Amino acid sequence: MVFVNAGTLGTVAGRRDELVAHLTRRNDVLAELGCLAYEVGVEESEPDTVFVVELWTSAEAHQASLARAEVQESIAAARPLLSGEFGGFRFEVVGSPLRD
Repeated sequence: MVFVNAGTLGTVAGRRDELVAHLTRRNDVLAELGCLAYEVGVEESEPDTVFVVELWTSAEAHQASLARAEVQESIAAARPLLSGEFGGFRFEVVGSPLRD
C-alpha cells in the first residue's frame, strides 16, 4: 500500500528558493529506498513556505530512509534554511480512480 507524507516547510525569510533548489536536486537514492514520487511546490501568497508531497512504497520504507547517511546529510544541509514551522499529514492510500 502506498504511503503519503505531505507537508509544509517554513523557511527563513527570503530563503525559500534556496530550499527549493536543495530539495529538487536529482537524488536517485530516494528511488532506491522506495520513494515513488517527491514533489516540491510553492505558492506565491506564502513566500516563506515550501510544500512537499512524498509517495513511498510503505510507511516503513519512509521511516527507514531517514536513517540513511545520504538522507541525514541532506536534512543537515537544509536545516539552516528552515524556520522551524512545519505542517502536514500522512496517510495510506486506499484507492484511486486512475488505476485498478
